[in-house]
Amino acid sequence: MVTIRIRNLRLRTYIGFNEEEMKKRQDVVVNVRFSYKADEAAETDDVKYAVNYRTITKEIIALVEDGRFMLLERLAADVLELVMQHEPISSAEVEVDKPHALRFSDSVSASLRAERSNA
Repeated sequence: MVTIRIRNLRLRTYIGFNEEEMKKRQDVVVNVRFSYKADEAAETDDVKYAVNYRTITKEIIALVEDGRFMLLERLAADVLELVMQHEPISSAEVEVDKPHALRFSDSVSASLRAERSNA
């Protein structure tokens, strides 16, 4: 198994349920970690056997920036579902931070994990 990490993907989206939050985009930081069996990719050095993390990143960007979310939990769940749609991925973890969500705090985050039952 190999673990791929997409770190500190800084995006803007509509997130929150207060009237002001619903009117303007806010910063979010997305971190994704996923694992898949990469024996063939490592042995052959052939991209056709690898999970394309660039494709996944583009899908995450589109989901987040085109979406509207009331809760961090929902945003994290949607990103996790998107990542797990890629069949070779056996497990994934997503963390979404909302910087400056609370006074005196750097951020608030929500984390979720998933694993295929046949992994």
